[in-house]
Amino acid sequence: MASYIRRRKFLATLGGAAAAWPLAARAQQPAMPVVGFLSFRSPGESNYLMDGFYRGLKESGYEEGKNLAIEYRWAEGDYGRLRAMAEDLVNRRVAVIAAAGGDVSALAAKAATSTIPIVFTSGADPVRSGLVASINRPGGNATGTTLFTSALVAKRLELLLQLVPAAKIIGVLVNPNNPNLGSEISDLQAAASLLGRQLKVVNASSERDFDTALATLAQLRAEALFVIPDAYFISRREVLVALVARHGIPTTYPFREFTVVGGLMSYGINFVEAFRHVGIYTGRILKGEKPADLPVMQPTKFELVINLKTAKALGLDVPDKMLALADEVIE
Repeated sequence: MASYIRRRKFLATLGGAAAAWPLAARAQQPAMPVVGFLSFRSPGESNYLMDGFYRGLKESGYEEGKNLAIEYRWAEGDYGRLRAMAEDLVNRRVAVIAAAGGDVSALAAKAATSTIPIVFTSGADPVRSGLVASINRPGGNATGTTLFTSALVAKRLELLLQLVPAAKIIGVLVNPNNPNLGSEISDLQAAASLLGRQLKVVNASSERDFDTALATLAQLRAEALFVIPDAYFISRREVLVALVARHGIPTTYPFREFTVVGGLMSYGINFVEAFRHVGIYTGRILKGEKPADLPVMQPTKFELVINLKTAKALGLDVPDKMLALADEVIE
C-alpha cells in the first residue's frame, strides 16, 4: 500500500511538471515587438492613411495582433501634447516610434530619445529641421520619408498663377507654431521674387484665426492664396476650405485632401504612399536594420488635382494644357 501511494505521488508530480512544460516554453519565446505610433492628427480622419501604414508593415512581414503590437498616441491637433506622448512611448520601451504625423511629431520623438529608432514623415527638409544629418546617410536614430522638395514650392506657385495670371499679391497662410516655417517661407519668397510677385503672410494656429487671416488678406488686396503645408491645417481642412470659399479667393493647397473637400487645386505627394513607406521602414528596422543606414525616401511623383466645380464658382477658366497635366479632375 505504501509503495502504491508513493507511486501515485510520483505520477502526480510528473504530470504536474509535464503540464508546466508548455507554459515554460511559451515564457521563453521572444515577446511580440511593440511599435509606438505618434501623430499630431486624430484617429478618425487618419483611417485612410493608416491603411497605407498597415500595408507597408504587411509588405515587411508584420501584422498587428499577429506578430506585432502597436501603442497609439494621437495629439488630436494639440501641439503641446506631443512631447509628453513621445516621452511616454520611450518609457514604455517601444521597439520603434513611427512618427507619422508631420514634423512636429517627428521632432517630439527626436527630442524624447536618441536611441530608440524613429521613422518619420517630414513635411519639409529633414536636414534643415535637424531630424537627420543627410538624406542618404541619416546618421542617427531617425529616418523616414520627406514630402517636400524646394522645387515643389516653385511649381505650386507657378500652377496657381496659370489659373490667376494677373495676380500680383499672393497671400500666404501659415501656422506660426510650425517648426519648419522659416525654410518654407524662404523657398516660397525666392520663387515669388523670380516670378515678380509680392507675398503677404498671415498667421493661423486655431480655427477662429482662419476667418481673421482671410479678412486681413482681403484688406491687403491679395488676389490669390498659397497655403503652407501644416498638420493642423490638414486636420481642419474642411473648415478652412469652406471659409476660403466664402471669401472667394483662388487658393492652392499642398495635398489632395484639401481639393477633395472643395479646394480649388493641390499639388503634392500622395500621403497614403508616404505612410506605406513608414510601415515598410518600420518593418525593416524591426528585422534588424539601422535607421542610420536607411536613406530618407524622397518623393518621385507629385499629384496635380483640380476641382472644376470650385473653379467655375470662382469664375476661373482652367487652361486645357493644365487639365491635360492633372492627375485628377473633380467635376
